[in-house]
Amino acid sequence: MNDPLLGTLLDGRYRVEERIAVGGMATVYRGTDTRLDRVLALKVMHPSLAGDSGFTDRFIREAKAVARLSHPNVVNVFDQGADGGSVFLAMEYVPGWTLRDLLRDRGALSVRAALDVLEPVLAALGAAHRASLVHRDVKPENVLITDGGLVKVADFGLVRLLSGADTAVTDTTTPGVIMGTVSYLAPEQIQPSAATDQRVDVYAAGIMLYELLTGSKPYSGDNPMQVIYRHLHEDVPPPSLVVPGLAPELDAIVAAATSRDPQGRPWDAVELLAALQRVRRVLTPAQLDAEPPAASRPAPQFSPVDATSVLAAPVVERTSVFTAPPPSMITKPRPYHEPPRPPRRQRKPRSRRGLLWGSVLAVVALVVAGVSYLLSGAVYATVPSVLGQTQAQAVSTLDGVGLRGNFVQAFSESVPPGQVISSDPGVGQRARKSDAVKVTVSKGPERIAVPDVTGKPLDQAQQQLTAARLTPGSTTQDYSPSVPQGSVISTAPAAGQPLPVNAPVALVVSKGPAPVAVPDTTGLAVADAQSKLIAAGFKVALATDQSYSDSVAAGSVAAQDVTGTAAPGSTVTLTLSKGPQPVPVPSVTGMNESDATKALTAAGFKVRSSGLNFFGLSNVSGQSPTAGTMLPKGSTVTINF
Repeated sequence: MNDPLLGTLLDGRYRVEERIAVGGMATVYRGTDTRLDRVLALKVMHPSLAGDSGFTDRFIREAKAVARLSHPNVVNVFDQGADGGSVFLAMEYVPGWTLRDLLRDRGALSVRAALDVLEPVLAALGAAHRASLVHRDVKPENVLITDGGLVKVADFGLVRLLSGADTAVTDTTTPGVIMGTVSYLAPEQIQPSAATDQRVDVYAAGIMLYELLTGSKPYSGDNPMQVIYRHLHEDVPPPSLVVPGLAPELDAIVAAATSRDPQGRPWDAVELLAALQRVRRVLTPAQLDAEPPAASRPAPQFSPVDATSVLAAPVVERTSVFTAPPPSMITKPRPYHEPPRPPRRQRKPRSRRGLLWGSVLAVVALVVAGVSYLLSGAVYATVPSVLGQTQAQAVSTLDGVGLRGNFVQAFSESVPPGQVISSDPGVGQRARKSDAVKVTVSKGPERIAVPDVTGKPLDQAQQQLTAARLTPGSTTQDYSPSVPQGSVISTAPAAGQPLPVNAPVALVVSKGPAPVAVPDTTGLAVADAQSKLIAAGFKVALATDQSYSDSVAAGSVAAQDVTGTAAPGSTVTLTLSKGPQPVPVPSVTGMNESDATKALTAAGFKVRSSGLNFFGLSNVSGQSPTAGTMLPKGSTVTINF
């Protein structure tokens, strides 16, 4: 069938070019942002849902939620809008595959490959949890893998804010209505009266880990109600039952992540990620790289496609909306059971002596096994989950299995004060009853008071911030009449304010006092010039050399080295005048009066005539001073007739 959106332009900007996939609530297209000439993915809500304000609000909530995150493993949302009956999100286009495609193509993965996929997923979910966001629809269909191997989490359409967070994004789920994908729903999501938090994502991640290790989901049924029943009433079986040889640590971490009691799970994705990384460190290369049995690997039939935020294969389990059924209406599914055993082979008749010895050996084996079991139970116990419990609750939980705790405190950004962060040995591990289990209790977020570095040189202030486990931030400059140049005027946040570890602290550094106008003292007597400069806040010095000046009298100020503006306290050096520079008197004897006057005037002298010069015909008979005498310009030379 033809898709009416293909070839159209949404919001006058986004050209719809190719349909990529169809999900439970939206269709995804590859498109182009015609303004930025950028390829992107367009997630368009199904027209049948676009008229429902609840679904429309959820679409807008998804855009706002992802806009709060900045993480390399989260698919970016660029824009949200509506065009007629089409409500859409403009998203990052991620060419590659979904994790569901990978599982369909390969089946079970090696432990190393499974961890390589799940760890970035948990990193993305951890960033969401630290931003008080719960994804609520974690599944392989919403995990994208690029051609270069980058893993990204997508589709925050069912996102929910934890209580106390910014209410710009809210949860509008109708009471009694279940939204999500049944194979990955935590028990508390199925029970309308139960409270939910970030641990529902931890549960779904545990289901995904089981699926990555075994190639199949832990629960199956003829209908969704049977799967829901098993979530509520059955524990997820250990992956090693399907894939023999898997390390017990992996069974333990799957059991902890998928605990039906939220209190038994890691607090959030960050804590589950830390646990996975600890497991990776203790596994041998052989355990990490062992290939799963061939039975868990399907015949290759996968062809790569371009994946986006809600890519779905032709046959997938989609996000659904359905009413939570009452317990009386839930059909009990077939219980989980081990694979059927092979039929017995008929035994050959055995002699009485053989039967006797066989009986004796069997009894001895039973006695040894019983004694070993009793001794083991008396000496060892399996560490229960105390994560998220108070110290009193943890004491009671450990005491219930015969263990005691050694309680220590540590800071935590994610675990509330007074609740347990971790235990050593970890959940599911065996511990001697004679040894105390180290239990770490949260002191809440660690905060450091900004040290007072005012007045200290910049390098010393930066060293002090680093020593206080804070990060020297941006540096700006400003004038200060009291703080020396190069020293710190103030910090932002101010001294004494509490900050997280390694938080940045901006510094304002002094450029010294603001410059002021320098008085012009040229032509003034030395005493007057000094008084005027000192009154303006400057220091005064006299140059050792003096200079000639035709305009300034000898002994007065001929020049100053600083003009315009300068910092108060600067030194202004004055150069004194030696008066006009002396020049030689030219010889004018024998010249007529007119020529003699011109020659003397051109040399800078004044002229005075003495004697009788009848009708101007007489020549100069002498001059005073005589020719060659050095006189300052402006001096008078007398010519005689």
